[in-house]
Amino acid sequence: MRFRIFLLLFIFIQISKPKHVIAQVQIQDTISTKLEKDTIHPTQQLYDIVDLFKDINPFKKKDSTVVKSTKRSAITYLPNLNYNPSIGGQIGIKAVGGKILGNEPNTAMSIGAAAVSATTRGIIVGYLIHDIYTPGNRWNIKGNMMVAKAVGLDYGMGIGGPLENPTEEELIMNNPERERYVNKFMVYSISERVYKNLFPGAFVGVGFFFEMKRKFETVGSDPGMAPVEIYSRWNGFDATRVNNNGLMLNMQYMTRDNPNSAYKGYYVDLVLRMNQSWMGSAQNAYQLQTDFRKYWQLSTERPNHVLAFWNFGSYNLGGKLPYVDLPGTGKDPYARSGRGYTLGYFKGRSFFYSELEYRFPILRNQFLSGVVFANVQTANDQMGTELFKIWQPAGGAGLRLLFNKATRTNLCIDYAYGRFGQHGLFLGLNEAF
Repeated sequence: MRFRIFLLLFIFIQISKPKHVIAQVQIQDTISTKLEKDTIHPTQQLYDIVDLFKDINPFKKKDSTVVKSTKRSAITYLPNLNYNPSIGGQIGIKAVGGKILGNEPNTAMSIGAAAVSATTRGIIVGYLIHDIYTPGNRWNIKGNMMVAKAVGLDYGMGIGGPLENPTEEELIMNNPERERYVNKFMVYSISERVYKNLFPGAFVGVGFFFEMKRKFETVGSDPGMAPVEIYSRWNGFDATRVNNNGLMLNMQYMTRDNPNSAYKGYYVDLVLRMNQSWMGSAQNAYQLQTDFRKYWQLSTERPNHVLAFWNFGSYNLGGKLPYVDLPGTGKDPYARSGRGYTLGYFKGRSFFYSELEYRFPILRNQFLSGVVFANVQTANDQMGTELFKIWQPAGGAGLRLLFNKATRTNLCIDYAYGRFGQHGLFLGLNEAF
C-alpha cells in the first residue's frame, strides 16, 4: 500500500514541477485502421493507474449486493496534462466521444473530440477534431479546427554549425552563442482530409489546410533584427502576419498493432504539402514529409519488450516557407521528436531526424516499465550549410506508468540531454512514436 501511495504522489509531483521554457503547440492526428484493444496480453492481468486509484480509495464500498450499471456515457472527459522544456506545464480538459457507424465487421470507431488547455508560460489552445470511418472502413474523413495563443522559443536557423566570414544578419541567423528569442503570435487553423481505403492498412487521400498566424512579436531582439524579421526580409514575407494555405496529397500504410504503444509492425506516412498563392499563401511552396516507424517485439511472454525505430523527414521541393513554418526539431505532427531540445531549436528548409528507443518491462503486470533512447538530427540553412553535413545528437531515459490498460496508454516520464546545455524533463501521455 505504501509503495502504491508513493507512486501516486510521484505522478502528481512530476506534473506540478516548475517550468522553464515555452514553445508553440501543434495538433494533428493519424489514421487508425483497427480497433485499439490489447489482443496480446489479457487486460485482466494488467494493472494501471485507474486500478491504483481504486485500491487506495479509502471510501471504496465493499458491499457485493450493490449492482453497478454497465452503461457508460458516449462522451468521456479526460485531463489534458503535459510537460516539456518547450511549453512548460500544461493543464486542461478534453472531451471525447465515439460511435461505430453501420454493422459491417472490423469497422473502426468514429470519434470526435474537443479540448482546451493552458500552459504556465502563457500558451492557450482550443481545438475540435473529428475522425470518421464509413462502414467497412472504405472511407475515412478527418479534420480539425484550432485557435491558439502561441509562444515559441527561437534559436535562429540551421543546425548550429560555424560559418566563415558571416555578415551581421547571417551571424544572428546562425546564432553561435545560442541566444534565445521568444516569438509570440496568434494561430487560426482548419484542415480537412478524405482518405480511400485501397487494401487492409493502406490509404490514399487528399485534403486542404488553412493556417493563419497573426500579431507576431519577438522578445529579446533589437528592432528589425530578430531571426524571423531577417528571414522574412531575405525571402519576401511579412514578418508580422503570414498565411500558410494549400492542398495535401497523402499516402499511408500501417500494420502496427496499436497507435498508442506499438509492440510490432510498421507505420509509413507520405504527405505532399503544396502552399498555393491562389488560396491565400504569400508564396507557392512544395514540401514532402516522410514518416517511417518500425517496431520489433523482443519477447512474446513480455510483450512490451520492444525495440523501436523512427525516421521523420521534411524536404523542400520548391518555393519558400514562412519562417515559423520551417521544418525542424519537434515539428513532426505530434511535436514529440527531438527529446533533449526545445521545439524548433534546429530548423531549416529541409530537415532529417532519426531515433532508436529500447523499451523494457519492469513489472510483469506492465504497471511500470522503462525506456532508453537516442536521436540525431540534421538540417540545411540559407547561409550555405547543406543537409546531412552536420549532425546533432541527444539521448535519455525514462519510466512508463500504465495509464489505461484497455487502450495501452502510458504516462511517459523522460529526461533527455542534448548539446549546447540543452536538457530537461519530458512528460506526456502515449509514447513519442
